[in-house]
Amino acid sequence: MKVNTTRFGELEVEKKDIITFKEGLLGFEKLTKFFIVDPGDQTLILWFQSIDDAATAFPIIEPKIFLPDYSVRLLPAELASLDLEGLNDASIYTILTIPEVVTEMSANLKAPIIINNKTKLARQIVLQDSKLEVKHKMYVNLKKYISTFTSDDTARTKNKLSEATVVEPAEAQNIALDDNDNKAVKSPEA
Repeated sequence: MKVNTTRFGELEVEKKDIITFKEGLLGFEKLTKFFIVDPGDQTLILWFQSIDDAATAFPIIEPKIFLPDYSVRLLPAELASLDLEGLNDASIYTILTIPEVVTEMSANLKAPIIINNKTKLARQIVLQDSKLEVKHKMYVNLKKYISTFTSDDTARTKNKLSEATVVEPAEAQNIALDDNDNKAVKSPEA
């Protein structure tokens, strides 16, 4: 199916790539269908694009990239709501807030998006861990990770980098964050 988006133009999305929320995202309960876009813009940031609203896309990242010891503990009812027995078959993302000063970007560790990789059922779950922050400053840790990360991007660079690519949650690409990337993207907090 073709999906028109404000940020990426028209994208081709396969049904198997559509992620469904029964309850929508916090504050965006009416938006229930999304897909993940890798914009190919030299960042580790992916985009969670709404199918229901062309103008709504959230910057997301896997929290293990900048916080290796980040862990999610779900209650049995939360696992059941996603048709999961454990988190082995799940992808976990945090929504980013990217202010005008990019070095002040933060990740919502308190309410990650959990995606069942087999069924593509998803839910944003507010975790009970009181130590987790809604606005975790993560730019410095992300830069440390990038400076030690090496990758063979041969497969990725064979595609046109100017076109956005829809990616599977479990196959999200890691690419370098550009030090000179001062583009600010305003995103609603989740």
